[in-house]
Amino acid sequence: MSYPKDELHPPPAAEEDARSFELARLWLANGTPHVALRTGVWPDPAAWGVVLVDMARHVAVAYHRSSDVTLGDAFERILVGLRAELESPAERAED
Repeated sequence: MSYPKDELHPPPAAEEDARSFELARLWLANGTPHVALRTGVWPDPAAWGVVLVDMARHVAVAYHRSSDVTLGDAFERILVGLRAELESPAERAED
């Protein structure tokens, strides 16, 4: 396979910052998400929790801007999905 394959463009801040780098890449393949991560960026995995919440907020804003859903409702729906997946994972992450 050659790249880029349906790659998203980096955000403007990443293009402007010569020291920026990609942290994660998420693909949907065979109907399930697959992730490539750059680990070792932070010594404490809790930092990824902050990143995940920040990403959830960006997703909520994107849904709000592209539909008639309120920002609060979009974020709440994301939280519903997070809680459901935490309580009963659809599949296990690879070890």
